[in-house]
Amino acid sequence: MLIRYGYEITLTCAQPTPLVCLLSVHEDRRGDIRDPEKTFTTPITPVSTYRDLYGNRCLRLVAPPGDLMIWGDATLEDDGRPDPIFPDARETPVQDLPVECLIFLMGSRYCETDRLSQIAWDTFGKIAPGWGRVQAVCDFVNAHIHFDYMQARATRSAWEVFHERVGVCRDFAHLAVTFCRCLNIPARYVNGHLGDIGVPDGGPMDFSAWMEVYLDGAWHTFDPRLNVPRIGRIVVARGRDAADVPLINSFGPHVLKSFRVWTYELPLAAAECFPPQQSLQDKGVF
Repeated sequence: MLIRYGYEITLTCAQPTPLVCLLSVHEDRRGDIRDPEKTFTTPITPVSTYRDLYGNRCLRLVAPPGDLMIWGDATLEDDGRPDPIFPDARETPVQDLPVECLIFLMGSRYCETDRLSQIAWDTFGKIAPGWGRVQAVCDFVNAHIHFDYMQARATRSAWEVFHERVGVCRDFAHLAVTFCRCLNIPARYVNGHLGDIGVPDGGPMDFSAWMEVYLDGAWHTFDPRLNVPRIGRIVVARGRDAADVPLINSFGPHVLKSFRVWTYELPLAAAECFPPQQSLQDKGVF
């Protein structure tokens, strides 16, 4: 299937304000791009790119005083299959984990492993290690937290969401990531696009957050908020938690004036409009 995705974000700044934005599709989907990402700013503003410590593609610019609109749009090809399930996937002992996984066992800004470790072992310690234990974490988090956009708070941590029992998708992900790390299972925070493909229309789109867990030598997708396999996830960024992968990191005050996200399936006939797949460099995308 073909999936079109994009965003339109308008900020207002009182003075020139440096920004770092994580809004572009992750490198691991570059081979799936059919219509390359087009990024515009209004007014026209110089933009450069770089890769951060986690391999995420970052846009760097300085917002001028007044309104700045950032707009991006692209189309990629997806296999159309739901998130895969591997019920026999096993945990890897800490001493055998690849070095690059170890950072995803540690506590971080929103994932206080020190405060939730005992709760994690008391709740999940008797469950057989492996895929089933991670799924039990997701089941618990899904039932424990009430989803409510109106009670979103950017500073809410896993410890706080455990006790407050309310939040949005990032809060579900933070709590599940923290429990997994407490259980010595590497877990990383993911944000990206997830359209209503194969499910009822959920209303206005937003960026979504979920997690990836390392089992049996590979990273696997789990979504404690939705807690069912979904079609068409498009990863934008990965990190230890939301502090590593903000959509917009502003080095100065700003006001979010408008925010719009779209992710939807295109008719297969649209494939005829796109040339054969090429790399993003071949197509001149920065």
